[in-house]
Parts: sequence; structure tokens; C-alpha cells
Amino acid sequence: MKSHNYFVYIITNPGKTVLYAGMTNDLNVRLEQHKQNRGKRDSFAGRYYCYKLLYYEHYTHTQHAIEREKEIKLMSMKAKLDLIKQENPSLMFLEVRE
Repeated sequence: MKSHNYFVYIITNPGKTVLYAGMTNDLNVRLEQHKQNRGKRDSFAGRYYCYKLLYYEHYTHTQHAIEREKEIKLMSMKAKLDLIKQENPSLMFLEVRE
């Protein structure tokens, strides 16, 4: 298994009405891509203006990150919010720590 940096993340729109989960090996770049795609109807995150970071997890193995992303995507909105609130109880928009 390859060992590097991978991130599973949850983003939202400015009104916090939609959640989107994804996985990437460069969280800063991916967040900027989401920001640039605001309003573009060809992607879920773009269509719903999801670009504000609420939550992320770090992994060193790609397969672990892929599995976790799938788990999160299958969660209900309430379960995702409960997960986020464990680390970010006030649902503040986060900056990525290097």
C-alpha cells in the first residue's frame, strides 16, 4: 500500500444547507478548485456552491481514505453533522493547517 498524505473532507455552502464529502491528496488545491467551480452545474459541489470546509481527516494510505470517504458519503445528513460537531461543534468554516 502506498503511503502519502490523503484527506477526506466535508464542505458546505455559505448557508450550511448542503454537505459534500470528498477525498484528495492536496486539500488546499482541492478547496481552491471547489471555490473556482461555484455555480457550475456540472458538479454537485459546484451546483450547490459547496466550497467552505467544515471537517477533514488525514490518512497516509490511499485505500483507507477511499474507504472512509465511501462511509461518509453513505451517512445521513444528521450523521455527517454529528461527525463534524465532534471536532467542530459550532460549525465554523475551517482553514487548512499545514
